[in-house]
Formats: sequence, C-alpha cells, structure tokens
Amino acid sequence: MPGTHPAIRLTGLTREFGTLTAVDRLDLEIAPGEFFSMLGPSGSGKTTVLRLIAGFEQPNAGTVELFGEDVTKKAPFDRDVNTVFQDYALFPHMTVRDNVAYGLRVRGVPKAERRARALKALESVRLDHLGDRMPSQLSGGQRQRVALARAIVVEPKALLLDEPLGALDLKLREQMQVELKQLQRELGITFIFVTHDQEEALTLSDRIAVFNQGRIEQLGTPAELYDRPASRFVADFVGTTNLFDDAQSRELLGRPGEHSIRPERLLVAPLGSEGAGAADGTRGAAGTVAETIYLGGSTRIVIDLVNGHRISALEQNTSDHGADEQRGDEVWVRWRDDDVVSLSTAE
Repeated sequence: MPGTHPAIRLTGLTREFGTLTAVDRLDLEIAPGEFFSMLGPSGSGKTTVLRLIAGFEQPNAGTVELFGEDVTKKAPFDRDVNTVFQDYALFPHMTVRDNVAYGLRVRGVPKAERRARALKALESVRLDHLGDRMPSQLSGGQRQRVALARAIVVEPKALLLDEPLGALDLKLREQMQVELKQLQRELGITFIFVTHDQEEALTLSDRIAVFNQGRIEQLGTPAELYDRPASRFVADFVGTTNLFDDAQSRELLGRPGEHSIRPERLLVAPLGSEGAGAADGTRGAAGTVAETIYLGGSTRIVIDLVNGHRISALEQNTSDHGADEQRGDEVWVRWRDDDVVSLSTAE
C-alpha cells in the first residue's frame, strides 16, 4: 500500500575506502515528510551516507531503499531524489529562471510547462521577481534559494542537503534556517540534511542522527539528544555541557559512573548563601570564578571548584539583571539531582 514504506530505509549499509570503514553496517529508517538531520564531526560518515542515498557512491554491503524500492544498484538519475550542495553550482551564463528550469529541460518537459513550473518553484522560495537576473547579480542567500528551487522543481520525493548553508555568514545563515524549515513544511518533501553544526541541527530537525566513526551514536528528537544524551560523545558534541568522570561523579554528585550537567542547569550564588533556596534533591559545591564571558543575552561563568574541577554555568541577562559574579569571587554552585544525566558507553 502507498505510504506504508519509509521514505528511506538503509539496511546493513557499509562503505569502505581501502582500510578505512567510512560507514559501518548502518541501519536507519526516515519517515515520509520528515526533516531529518545527520550530525557529526568531519570524517564521521554522515556525508558518505548522503552520497550512498543519492547514488554517488556504491556500498560494499547493504541496501538503500527509497519508498519501498531497492535502488542500491541504480544510477543517481534513476533515483527520485535531488541534492543541494554547499557549492550551489549555478550556471553563470543562464538566467535564474533558466537555471531552475534546467532539470526539466533535460527531462524533455515542453518549454511552456518548464517556464510555468520554474516560476512556481521560484515563488516557493520568494524569488519569482528575480527570474531574469544572472547568478552574479544575486546575494549568497539568494543563490542558495535558487539552488533549492532548482532542486524542488523536478518534484523529488526526497531532497538531500549537504551543508547547504555552510558558505553563508552567521546572520544570513540564521535567516535561511527559518526559511528552509518553512519551505520544507510547505512542500511536505522529506528533507535529509547533513551538517556538523549542532545548533543548526537542533533548530531545523524533527529527528537527528549523531554520527561517530561511521555509526550512529544516538538517534532522537532535538530535545532527547540535548536533555538526555546517551553517551559522553553526544553530550560533548551536542551543545555545551559539564562532564564528570567516575571519580568526580562520586565526589561531587554522590553517584558512580560518568555524568553531565548542562551549564544553564547550574545556579551560582555568593559563597555563604548555600542554604538559601536549597531543597531536597539538590547538591552544591564551593568554587572561585575564573572568568565571566558576556554573550549578549546571557553570561557564561567559568568556575574552578575546590576539588580542582572546572565547570561552566550560564545565566540569562534580563532587562533588570545581569550576571553579578566577577573574576575572583568565591561562589556556591548548586544543581538539582534531576538535572544530572547519566552517560552510558554507546555500543
């Protein structure tokens, strides 16, 4: 029955380059209409997985299914997906409209229909008024949207995006994140997004797979990955956190094993106020402020605890209150037991 299959199913997928195993027996399912991100450091295997889905690489073992069809041996142009790269690769001698319509032209779509569909695709990215311009006359963000329009005009079932925002400056990148998520919702197409930027993945995704050494370290929603990381690697890679090894956990937290606490979960007050606001299920430690870092909406406070462990806390800067702590201040750091996350070793 239509709609009963995952948009993408990877089974036992393996890709080796000589002695290097880039993707190691990967199993993964992505739902139709999902905004799915593959997140990880350089060399973790995420881009190789994208290229295997697109057909630009062939696996050494395993299968790739698109909407229930095994496409493992099919060429890229025989797969109902399209790819947007960081390098938009627009044709410099073609107008924006002709760039968008190029894929339809290759497919033999009549000229009048090509023009109408290209205009509709440009409307979806809010660039229909720039169809007669050349790529050199556009900003970086506009060229990125043209590349998106060119990818969606052929109506693929899935859109693969390989760090498409990486070349943009921070402000434009944040703007394009919002536009990209809105576009995905309007189109209802499965988006598979590759990035090494954890904040970008958290902002955009329905679910995220965190890659490490060719395997998925953890798979879940942004909230699950951030609030309940399954391993030290995920806790350290997704956001900023305070990590405690077994000895530190026993001393500070009163429990064995590795643990983490997010900086925003820590409360910092002057030393001597440790009894104020304390309640059952809370713990604390004394320390000295090593540095305060103003971040605009918040302040990061770096604290050296009396046992020698360095941690970071994050305080919001409100209209009537900023961080009061200064370098050299003696402070009491408090946290709730419920905010301590136990980290297991990912298998």
